[in-house]
Amino acid sequence: MQNDREWAVLCSDILGDPALARDPRFATNSDRVEHREEVAALIETRLTGRSAEEVEDLLETAGIANARLRDVADAAQHPQLLARDRVRSVATPAGPVRALRPPMLNETRETAMGAVPAVGEHTAASVLEWLGLGAEPSQPTD
Repeated sequence: MQNDREWAVLCSDILGDPALARDPRFATNSDRVEHREEVAALIETRLTGRSAEEVEDLLETAGIANARLRDVADAAQHPQLLARDRVRSVATPAGPVRALRPPMLNETRETAMGAVPAVGEHTAASVLEWLGLGAEPSQPTD
């Protein structure tokens, strides 16, 4: 919880135990940090059986700041990313994958989202460029 007011609301409105807010182990943020494992166990026990959506709704209704921890697959399906058209399909040697567009977008043109190269695909050209030879072998001079 980001403050003691939210902790008290969580205890009374969501966990159903207002006395927890006055428990000396949990009364202040410092106390809750010191007893972090106990706090986590209490919350997990009281919320067992509720879906993430249900808990999120309870927190929103109670006015408690919150955010869902998402795995990579969930993050790629985040409603805001989809609503803001932030995801593109990109070709890879193993088939297409979903990729996020860069954070800085240009309103006048589409972001370049080229294919992912195969392992070693650009090695020869990169080595030649690094050696200062360019992409083509240099011509002998007379």
